Amino acid sequence: MVSRMFRIETGDDKDRRDLLRRRLRETNTQASPVLRALRGTPGERELPLHLWALDSTDTLAGGLVGHTWTTWLHVTYLWVDTPHRGTGLGSRLLAAAEHLAATERGCRNSRLETWDFQAPAFYKKQGYEVVCVIPDYPPGVTEYTLTKRLD
Repeated sequence: MVSRMFRIETGDDKDRRDLLRRRLRETNTQASPVLRALRGTPGERELPLHLWALDSTDTLAGGLVGHTWTTWLHVTYLWVDTPHRGTGLGSRLLAAAEHLAATERGCRNSRLETWDFQAPAFYKKQGYEVVCVIPDYPPGVTEYTLTKRLD
């Protein structure tokens, strides 16, 4: 067995980060026929999908920030201001994002993450299923990953 010596460094390095990302992408492309088929197509890129709910004074009442990639909608943030909670605004924003993702971008699935003190029950009510539970992330909190079929 050959023993090799490596020097391990820490610190932010944009050039090394970009090189690492390119090399990982190349490795993944070689290993996955699905990713290989995506390279160079419009489906390869993440496309932002943002929705904003404004009240009568044009103040932000809620919004959804996410993106689509291949056949997936990824909901990154969904927030409704306190006075508007319980009015159905969150459900409307989520349904609108799912509709746009499915009808205009060909998405068949949606995914998101939420913490136990946020909205796992809300998302389950919207048809999402828990596919991953990470306890103590961050300490004392449970994170949930949920998915939903859109078709």
